Amino acid sequence: MKKVILTSLLIVMCITLAFSQKTKQDSTYRKFYVGSSAWILYNLNTNEPDPPDFYQLNFGFRISPKSVISIEAKTWKYAWPLGIPYGDSKTAPEEKYPGYAREFGIGIVYQRFLWKGIYASIDAANMLVKYMDENNKHIQNGYQLFITYRLGYHIQFFKNRFFLEPSISMTHWPIRTNVPESFATLENKWANIFFPEPGLHFGFKF
Repeated sequence: MKKVILTSLLIVMCITLAFSQKTKQDSTYRKFYVGSSAWILYNLNTNEPDPPDFYQLNFGFRISPKSVISIEAKTWKYAWPLGIPYGDSKTAPEEKYPGYAREFGIGIVYQRFLWKGIYASIDAANMLVKYMDENNKHIQNGYQLFITYRLGYHIQFFKNRFFLEPSISMTHWPIRTNVPESFATLENKWANIFFPEPGLHFGFKF
């Protein structure tokens, strides 16, 4: 796991050095931000029988007008394999885990503005996975490298103090270890990629 974390850090640093550039800053230029994802609002859906308990917090640093590095802390739970595409199988009873998985992790995000408000980003998150059975009893822990490739648009308002970022993303988990056999049987039926996934980030700059 340490090698994966170090590799992720080196990749982000190399990308940053390669793309960073000095450009003229305007009077509303802000170097830092805190933010989250609108997915946290899904926790308010009281009609959802199995809510995701999704929480996320981002702290970002704008190293140039076109490049941003951020740290992302997040957690969520899920009871079906992440690779199931949209459709009847997404929440089909026969595809449900014999319990659920809860993830906690820290991600490193590199965001590059391509043209005006259009941006692309990559997020490499190292996640601890806790596997729970149907009686909410802890089975074992695992690890997952969770990568998100995102294309979005940055909308700023109130003199660049606040922002919204609607986006579309593809998620990929190339490394997943120590999965319980009963969970792995269901996981192996599906790809380790999910696309498309809509997103809406928001935040406050300072």
